Amino acid sequence: MLDIEITPRDLAAQFQLKPASLVLLDVREPWEYATAQIAGSKSMPMGEIPSRAFQELDPEAHIVTVCHAGVRSLNVAVWMRNQGFEKVQSLGGGIDAWSREIDPTVPRY
Repeated sequence: MLDIEITPRDLAAQFQLKPASLVLLDVREPWEYATAQIAGSKSMPMGEIPSRAFQELDPEAHIVTVCHAGVRSLNVAVWMRNQGFEKVQSLGGGIDAWSREIDPTVPRY
């Protein structure tokens, strides 16, 4: 089983190898998503995950949850794993770490 967290560097490497195989699930609020986002991510606020996950996501897909600092996304990843989404990981440090370590064009807030 995959580690529950993935580092920004490991995620960037995965993007280079197999970008189409990843689903980036941004669990922040809509205003946060509008402020800063990783290209290609899907917005699904944390509070909507229980009602939308099974309708909109493939339980077999490699999903990486993203939030601002990594706390909400980790909670969502744990919940999703408990629901049978076995290949879910959380981006350690969130979009803030992504901006600092990988893509400085992503605004920090």
